[in-house]
Amino acid sequence: MVSEFRIVCDYPYSMEQVWRVMTEPGLVAQWTVTGQGGRPEGFEPVAGTHFRLIAKPVMGWRGIVDCEVLEVDAPRLLRYTWVGDEGEAPSFVTYRIEELPTGTRFTWEHTGFTGVGGFFMAKLLRSVRTKMLTVAVPAVLEQTYPRPAMNP
Repeated sequence: MVSEFRIVCDYPYSMEQVWRVMTEPGLVAQWTVTGQGGRPEGFEPVAGTHFRLIAKPVMGWRGIVDCEVLEVDAPRLLRYTWVGDEGEAPSFVTYRIEELPTGTRFTWEHTGFTGVGGFFMAKLLRSVRTKMLTVAVPAVLEQTYPRPAMNP
């Protein structure tokens, strides 16, 4: 049993602005707080970079995700491994960023979960990521790149 999920969001911001919010460690830490925290440590969008996402430990999880950047094509693509528990096989996260006439389409893909445990982990992470991408990321984009108020 292999599980995966994909979340697609459209943002009224440029590809470069979305890329920055998704990859600059200080900004990433602002939108990941809606989940378990996932503060990036040692992250750079450079292939071969090993980094960690550090969150608050909970029962049954040490609070650390070990990752390695596999592929980068800024500002269009970022792909990295995801290992939530020491010794487990990696799953894979991919960010795809596409220009739209009204802004940018961001697609989050998380693939490679295996077994029953992977099925439940994919379900849990999908729920957390959906909140991050539909609530927190727009808030960070707005805070970072305020849009002019419309006159009534």
